[in-house]
Amino acid sequence: MHIIISKDSLLKPLTLVSGAIERKHTLPILSNVLIETSLDSVKFTGTDMEVELVASTVPDNVIQAGAITVPAKKLFDICRSLPDNSEIEFKVEGHSVIVKAGKSRFSLSSLPASDYPNLEEWDSSDVIQMTRHTLRALIESTHFSMANQDVRYYLNGMSFEFEPSLIRTVSTDGHRLALAQQSVEGGVQEQRQVIVPRKAVLEIMRLLEDDDASIQFEIGTNHIRIVEEGFIFTTKLVDGRFPDYRRVLPQGGDKSIIADKQMLKDVFQRVSILSNEKFRGVRLNLASGELLVSANNPEQEQAEELALVDYTGDSLEIGFNVSYIIDVLNNIKTDTVKIMLADSNSSALIEGLDDASSLFVVMPMKL
Repeated sequence: MHIIISKDSLLKPLTLVSGAIERKHTLPILSNVLIETSLDSVKFTGTDMEVELVASTVPDNVIQAGAITVPAKKLFDICRSLPDNSEIEFKVEGHSVIVKAGKSRFSLSSLPASDYPNLEEWDSSDVIQMTRHTLRALIESTHFSMANQDVRYYLNGMSFEFEPSLIRTVSTDGHRLALAQQSVEGGVQEQRQVIVPRKAVLEIMRLLEDDDASIQFEIGTNHIRIVEEGFIFTTKLVDGRFPDYRRVLPQGGDKSIIADKQMLKDVFQRVSILSNEKFRGVRLNLASGELLVSANNPEQEQAEELALVDYTGDSLEIGFNVSYIIDVLNNIKTDTVKIMLADSNSSALIEGLDDASSLFVVMPMKL
C-alpha cells in the first residue's frame, strides 16, 4: 500500500473510529486501526469486538492499493502533531508502515489486515430513516439514567422500542428512570425492542451532529447499525430482557408542583452543597404555594431555602437524592416543570409542562 493524503483527510476519519478502539486490550490487533485502500478511497475501521466504526475519505493519490493495520493512537497522535495543510505519504515496507510529512519520518509496526476481526455477518430485518436530531434527542433525554457496571447487565444500556410510527428510549439504574419518544415516518412493521449497550449509546452521542441530516437506522438479529454520509457504526446488542418499566410508572399522584425549571435547579444546587456527600439526600417540605428544600451532613451543617411554587395538595414531606433531581432538570426541554407526587413513600413523576415527549421517575429516599 502506498498513498498520498492530506492531514485533514486523514485526521477526520481517524478521529471518528478512535472511539471504538481500546487502548489496552488482550488482543494487540484490537489497538490497531484497519486501513484499506482502493483506487479512489481509503477506509478506516476500528473495533473492540462489541462496536465497530467504519469511516472513509478520499486521498490525493493512490499509488498502490492494499490493506494493513497500525497502532491507532500512535498514528492519530502523529497526524495531529503535524503542521496544518501537511501532505502525508503513507507506505508499507515489509512489516512496517512509513509515514512521511515534510522533513518528518515515522516507522510504525503493523499487523496483517487478514488478522483483523470483524463483527458477525450483517443481516438487517428493519430499516428506519430518521434525522440525526431525532436520534440525538432520544438519547440525550435518557442516557443519564443508564446503569454503569450493574450486576443486572440488562440495565447497563438503553432500551429502544420501535413501533410503526414511533421510537421510544428508556433507561433505568433501579433508582430512577428516563423515557423519551419521537414520531417517525416509515417505522417498523411489527413492534420490536432491543437493548443497546452503554458504550455504544455514548459513542452514538459523540458521533452524531445535532442537525436535520438524514441517517439510516438498521435493526438486525443481534446488532444495530447506523449509516450516514461520514461513517457506518455497528454494535452488538445486550442479550437480555429489559424490565417492564410500565409497572413502576407512578399512578394516581394527587399532589402537583408546577414551577420554573431554572429556579428549582438553582435552589437544589445551593442546598445540595451541605448535603451528605455520600448519599446526597435533600428533604422537601410542601405546603400550599411553598416548597422548603433542606439538607444536612455528618458535620452538623445545615442548609435550607424556601421557594414559591404552584402546589396543590396536602402538606407533604419527602426525601430525594438531589443529584437525580438535578439530572432530570438538566434534561427537561421546557422552562416550566411539573412534579406529581402521591405520598412520602412513592416515586415522583417529573415532566416538562405540556411536553409529552419525555418523562422521568425518581424514587424517594429515607432521610
